[in-house]
Amino acid sequence: MDAGIQKRRKLDADLRQAIAGGQFEIYYQPQVNAGTEEVVGFEALLRWHHPERGLVSPDEFIPLAEETGLIVPLGEWVLRQACKDAANWPGHVRVAVNLSPVQFRSPSLTHTVISALADSGLSAFQLELEITESVLLTDSETALATLHHIKGLGVRIAMDDFGTGYSSLSYLRLFPFDKIKIDQSFIRELGDSKDCAAIVKAVVDLGSSLGITTTAEGVETTNQLDQVREHGCTEIQGYFFGKPLPFSHVEKLLRKGSPSQSR
Repeated sequence: MDAGIQKRRKLDADLRQAIAGGQFEIYYQPQVNAGTEEVVGFEALLRWHHPERGLVSPDEFIPLAEETGLIVPLGEWVLRQACKDAANWPGHVRVAVNLSPVQFRSPSLTHTVISALADSGLSAFQLELEITESVLLTDSETALATLHHIKGLGVRIAMDDFGTGYSSLSYLRLFPFDKIKIDQSFIRELGDSKDCAAIVKAVVDLGSSLGITTTAEGVETTNQLDQVREHGCTEIQGYFFGKPLPFSHVEKLLRKGSPSQSR
């Protein structure tokens, strides 16, 4: 128990030093149009280059950052850097940034979004903010008001990990999301589970009826690609079209137009 406490304290201290010392980098995973396979956006994914441990998994440090509140300054840096990186991308290519529940509850969130757009010169339409259902589980009225305010700026709002929470359908009724991201756990079992196939098809049909883009996450095989296309998903993200890339590789991919051209 003592060893666990000491390890956590060390990670906390290292995390604070990392934020101050600029040890973080954003990698970008392509999102492609299901029909044309052209890049339509990139999801910004945080990476920590620890001076001693090397690359530290987000699964290890993000929960601690949320628990300690460090996710607020860290999330603000990601948002600002992602907007800056995407400012010179083609106008139809978006950048998607994840918002944690803790970060979403920050009273400065809307101001941070406005400031990040203004400082970078990025069009609001090119920014997409991804939230999970947990954002709406507490004080949903305030959360919905914040979402409407941000959406009113022209920023797109996506529901991430759709289908893994409790009240997805009611939230789709209460707020006009621009995108539903179908959780990769459903995509992973498409070839083996009729239930997963039925769920994916139902979500896609629901999105189509509501005018909401549907993105299949975690597509890794040709079989999965064929099935999500057959079900009608409009966008695809996953290792089949590319792993997360350093910013320096993004421009090269954009010149090619489609990740499939590099396979």
